Amino acid sequence: GVLGSGDFARSLAVRLVCSGFKVVVGSRNPKRKANLFPAAAEVTFQAEAVKKADVIFVAIFREHYSTLCDLADVLVGKILVDVSNNTEINHHKESNAEYLASLFPACTVVKAFNVVSAWTLQSGARDGNKQVLICSNNQEAKRTVAEIAQVMGFTPVDMGCMSSACEIENIPLRLLPAWKIPIFLALGLFLCFFTYNLIRQVIHPYIREQKNKLYKIPIEVVNTTLPCVSYVMLSLVYLPGVLAACSQLYYGTKYRRFPDWLDQWLQHRKQIGLLSFFCAALHAVYSLCLPMRRSHRYLLIETAVKQAVEKKMTIWVEEEVWRMEIYISVGIIALGLLSLLAITSLPSIANSLNWREFSFIQ
Repeated sequence: GVLGSGDFARSLAVRLVCSGFKVVVGSRNPKRKANLFPAAAEVTFQAEAVKKADVIFVAIFREHYSTLCDLADVLVGKILVDVSNNTEINHHKESNAEYLASLFPACTVVKAFNVVSAWTLQSGARDGNKQVLICSNNQEAKRTVAEIAQVMGFTPVDMGCMSSACEIENIPLRLLPAWKIPIFLALGLFLCFFTYNLIRQVIHPYIREQKNKLYKIPIEVVNTTLPCVSYVMLSLVYLPGVLAACSQLYYGTKYRRFPDWLDQWLQHRKQIGLLSFFCAALHAVYSLCLPMRRSHRYLLIETAVKQAVEKKMTIWVEEEVWRMEIYISVGIIALGLLSLLAITSLPSIANSLNWREFSFIQ
């Protein structure tokens, strides 16, 4: 059974029908909502739907839970699957699932499917997150919902008792929690190096020689800053491992807990490494765009005019040519190696490698 007629309820009904389940949808306006659901699903009033189903997905907002109180008698002994989320983290003192359980003590409430989007339900687990986090105080009810999730093509993950519901409901509301520290670190490094390069390439020539080089700020100064950030971030990927090894050697054991700052640093290594690759990739793109600048064309024409005036046949400098050729070649190879590191840090790739292969690439 599915109570509700919103986007998630419709997607849930579609996936359940495609998985071979007999679905009955409960709505306050069944005639108006019937054409929104698949033909194989029966759309009827909420009371009728509850009577016909043993497992009921409650796909309505928390504010509307109280409207189901009239169905308390027919809900006795049913398994209620709460799929709701909040609009803010820890918006209420108790989780939605706990609140639903308090309203219907004669029912068994299971928290599940809230981390799965409506799009994933419609397109199938192959195009989205496959994990379905499940928690409840009743083991048999959890097992029943887990079996339903498996038949639908998802991977059920047992998160324990109902007290975990609050944490599960906060997961969809978090915005890149593991990326905040690495992003602020990268921005801080960028500002430091950008300020240094701005002083060196723009402000200093203006003060000493009265040369206006503000045009360098959008591309040249940024392009000089990006590789600095990239290689410092890359060094910060491997430095905590060295510090952790030194700590273990110093204390003579690998079972002593690391300090909190080092533990957090170790946990953010993948994100720091991916940001290093991002800066390196931007540096490569900026470098390719250097000859496209209008200022570069003006300087090229100016150099050609000076050569013509001075009647020079060639300005070829063998050492500079070789230096630039080698510089670009090594840069391409370095970017390729960094790309390999970035790709192997992805879970889907890392899981296909054994420990020796992963260590070899590192």
